[in-house]
Amino acid sequence: MTDSRSASVERNTLETQITVAVNLDGSGECRLDTGIPFLEHMLDQVARHGLIDLDIVAKGDLHIDAHHTVEDIGITLGQAVAKAVGDKKGINRYGHAYVPLDEALSRVVVDFSGRPGLEFHVDFTRAAVGGFDVDLFIEFFQGFVNHAAVTLHIDNLRGHNSHHQAETVFKAFGRALRMALSADPRAAGTTPSTKGVL
Repeated sequence: MTDSRSASVERNTLETQITVAVNLDGSGECRLDTGIPFLEHMLDQVARHGLIDLDIVAKGDLHIDAHHTVEDIGITLGQAVAKAVGDKKGINRYGHAYVPLDEALSRVVVDFSGRPGLEFHVDFTRAAVGGFDVDLFIEFFQGFVNHAAVTLHIDNLRGHNSHHQAETVFKAFGRALRMALSADPRAAGTTPSTKGVL
């Protein structure tokens, strides 16, 4: 792996202007300015539990709704992670986590496979949390997997509080990323694939 796994990406469209900087070997520091408080609360979970430093500034057409901004943050974060991880040599590649919060329990499994794929199975009990449309979470994760080129399985196994459901998903996502991106000391300099490339 390289000494510094950091990257910064900008995305500018007619709908959004977004800058994302990541440090995959960080301490969980997080600076967020998106205009979407509940999404920021979720992204803070990813940073803290993934030990990934995140700096995200986004301006979008929130006067319409949050859809474009949430999706484009997912896209840009995926691009930044892909750029920061580089050739993937020496990483675990696979990561998984189960995270509970009171009555809620979620499982997230990730594979830095080079192939985008998303299985998202979360039946939220409410349509909105803190004014945030929970339907937009799948848009965030779809944007992320498409541009990070990862396979991602997200399952909320139980829960009746939508805030808890969402929080367990994002905490588990952060911890799964942390595991997958960690160095495997026995695989230093090698690619974790029989193909020899990811």
